[in-house]
Amino acid sequence: MVATILVAAVVGLALGVFLQKGRFCFVNAFRDFFAYKDSRVTKGVAVATLLTMVFWGIAYQFGYYGALWTPEWGLTGLVGGFVFGVGMTYAGGCASGTLYRAGEGYLQFWLTLLFMGVGYAAFAVAFPTLESTYFEALTFGSGVSLFTVSSIPAGLLALAVAGGAVLVYAAVLGRSSETGTLEGRSDVASVQLTALLAPIAGLRRIARGTREYVAGLVEAWRDPLAASKRPWDPRTAALGITGAAVLWFTQASIVGVTGPEARWTGYLLSQVGVDAESYDYWGSVLFQGQGVDVTTDMVMIGFVIVGAFLAASWSGDFSVRVPKRRRLPNAIGGGLLMGAGSRLAPGCNIGNIYSGIAELSVHSFIAAVGIVAGVYVMTHWIYREVGCAI
Repeated sequence: MVATILVAAVVGLALGVFLQKGRFCFVNAFRDFFAYKDSRVTKGVAVATLLTMVFWGIAYQFGYYGALWTPEWGLTGLVGGFVFGVGMTYAGGCASGTLYRAGEGYLQFWLTLLFMGVGYAAFAVAFPTLESTYFEALTFGSGVSLFTVSSIPAGLLALAVAGGAVLVYAAVLGRSSETGTLEGRSDVASVQLTALLAPIAGLRRIARGTREYVAGLVEAWRDPLAASKRPWDPRTAALGITGAAVLWFTQASIVGVTGPEARWTGYLLSQVGVDAESYDYWGSVLFQGQGVDVTTDMVMIGFVIVGAFLAASWSGDFSVRVPKRRRLPNAIGGGLLMGAGSRLAPGCNIGNIYSGIAELSVHSFIAAVGIVAGVYVMTHWIYREVGCAI
């Protein structure tokens, strides 16, 4: 038990440090891409997800894993994911982004966490009704990971999916560059040439960008003390997050945020006299009849905030920041939508987009579409007066 708690502390601290240093927030990844075509953080999210997929697939294949998280799949992921995507965009921080910003001293995001808790509690109260009217109606199949049902070994499957994703990205990247070089030529031969050369051109651009990244990393760390105090490239954060996630996968399960937070809500309410165990969602679903107590994933999530605080303090980024009054509706409304949406899905951006896709969960692919759609719609509403790049 002590060893498990120690692993939870190490993983939580590491995630907090890398999230804070890389400003690794899924709202930034998608909102900034839709609004400005800024893909810097988006690339970091993609790197972390694909690398984690490969290492988790290998670990699963050889039996070095704690557990998979595979909710039943259906339209719940799409609906709940959409609600969560709208909420995290309105709040200005995703599940993980809210944690590291709380560690940086943003009181606004502590308020967001509080109202996420309100959302979890409201869901727990409504769960008996939702179970029959919502989940049963919108659920089509049992939870499944492609790791468990594919005839292809999980490690090879993960490599194939990750490699396919890279090739698709390379084709899109290369097509944009090749289109420029063939501008003015619209004959069939030029179109075919573009299609053939696009993946190659894209892979060359990826290779060149990777070499430049590595060279910059080497140069930056000639003075490691100074480099440790500066913000990090999201790809560097992605490497660290992957390492922590692989350790957690081998010892416990996939990385999740809102599930442990919902457990924290039930536990804290039980400490002030609420019989949380009598609520089916806490007693039977989240704590699985084992009693409402602190679990290892709850410990891990707590240490994410500690890790972000330590990283921010080291870099000089920590400061207690009181939110402006006009931002309070964002924290309250966004927190409520995030808390409720993550339970309606179930799962958040970490549980579904990062971990769920990395474990090839069918439910998470559906939920990821809902989350991204929610971010897209809310981004266009927020920037409705000036417009978005996409």
